[in-house]
Amino acid sequence: MKKKIVKILKIGIIIFVLLIVTGMVFPTWTPRIKGDYSISTLGQVEINGTGHEVMIRGADRRNPIVIFVHGGPGCSEIPYVRKYQDLLEERFTIVHYDQRGSGKSYHFFEDYSDLSTDLLVDDLLALTDYVTEKLGQENVLLIGHSFGTYIGMKAAAKAPDKFAAYIGIGQVSDHVKSELDSLDYTIEQAKLAGNARDAERLERLRESIGKGERITPRDMVRKYGGAARLIDDNMDYYTGFLFNPEYNLLDVIRYLKGVSLSQKILLAEEAKNNIVHIVDRLEIPCYFVMGKYDYMTSAKAAKEYFDMLEAPVKEFVLFEKSAHYPQFEEKALFAEWLYRTWSRQISKPGVDSFR
Repeated sequence: MKKKIVKILKIGIIIFVLLIVTGMVFPTWTPRIKGDYSISTLGQVEINGTGHEVMIRGADRRNPIVIFVHGGPGCSEIPYVRKYQDLLEERFTIVHYDQRGSGKSYHFFEDYSDLSTDLLVDDLLALTDYVTEKLGQENVLLIGHSFGTYIGMKAAAKAPDKFAAYIGIGQVSDHVKSELDSLDYTIEQAKLAGNARDAERLERLRESIGKGERITPRDMVRKYGGAARLIDDNMDYYTGFLFNPEYNLLDVIRYLKGVSLSQKILLAEEAKNNIVHIVDRLEIPCYFVMGKYDYMTSAKAAKEYFDMLEAPVKEFVLFEKSAHYPQFEEKALFAEWLYRTWSRQISKPGVDSFR
């Protein structure tokens, strides 16, 4: 009996090891989109001397190009984003890429000591050149999300000729103001929920947050609805990692390593270099798209930045039911707004509210 149990355990261990190994090397791809002019590609592209993972999807490759710059830092959206961009793929050619040192663009044993937002901006501009040449067109709409807006704003300011417009979703702004807004919100929500311990813990952080030394704990922001309200963004990652073909197990390890690397370096850079003082004017149309309940990047602080920013056309768009992910939480409304915005020329700045 004991020998039989030992044999079963050995077989179980072998099967487990084989499953792990298979998961590490399993080929990755992105599902095909039907159509004579469709495009659905996923793979490594050499950009500025290092491999970048690039996913391009659209029902018609002749449609205008949208390049998304993911946030985090280090938080690629390739593992799960397909579920939220089906409507966008009908009218746009959507490009996602893993930034240098992030996700599938993290390469073991590569030197990342020079990682900076300036380098990521140069990567983005080179990627834009690659995409426009590959697709044979120049219509590019640049969209940054969360920390990706820090990179996106700098790229739009540095090379406005490469982009038709800039959209910042969950736009970063004055770092300290945004974090203090987040702190006040989480304290208020903790008190309303009767969680005095959480409120006291958060209040003790006020001085260090006000000095720019700390950020409002993201687990608290998430707990009180300041991250996502209509989706479960953490679960999207788990299910994407497990069931979607764009990432295998080795890629998940790359993702985790990349988050640790990128956040340590880039968040410190952002805290010391306020985007409000770096970019105060854009030469192209500019749109800030915020969720009303966003306290990962405060909508109030973003509006203050928007008001002082100069641009030939600008619009502040507030999605009434969303937090940090209006493009996902209210994807139909976002797709409608994006298509309408692309299709018309806005002559006057304003505030548009979606309900």
